[in-house]
Amino acid sequence: MKLLALGMALLTPLWGSGTLAAGVTAAAFRKLQSLAGDWEGKDEQGNMVRSNFKLMVSGTAVMETLNHSGMGEMVTFYTVDEDSIALLHFCPTNNQPRMRATPSEGDIKELAFSFEGAGNLPSTAIGHEHKLVLEFQNKNHIVERWTWRAKGKDTEMVYHLVRKAGS
Repeated sequence: MKLLALGMALLTPLWGSGTLAAGVTAAAFRKLQSLAGDWEGKDEQGNMVRSNFKLMVSGTAVMETLNHSGMGEMVTFYTVDEDSIALLHFCPTNNQPRMRATPSEGDIKELAFSFEGAGNLPSTAIGHEHKLVLEFQNKNHIVERWTWRAKGKDTEMVYHLVRKAGS
């Protein structure tokens, strides 16, 4: 009996941390869900950017369709994956980067997604989206910082977006 009690005492912190991580991840995903609707803005060069966030699959996924002046449409899916949020990006370059963000405790101000691999990308030297930092400035303003990597060189594309009235 003492051995069982000792085992339970040792495992309780592990269960508790899993619950804490799940709660933090759920809160971060609710932030993503709250983006549902139409957004528009500009990149740092003043080019027009439009985005739409849509809840999918009974709210278990968020789909973002991003249109940037001069580029093809991009679609990104965000979903909860245990203690983190997974991202699958469909790029006009015909590769599909996978990234992951593990939110930290406290008020979620940003999610930093890091590259984990990609479909249809035979070499990471080929151009691909490698990182996304999504900043939640307030309920009507977000900033997306996409990092494009090609031949080991990073180029950041920054989109300042504002929720369209009525969205």
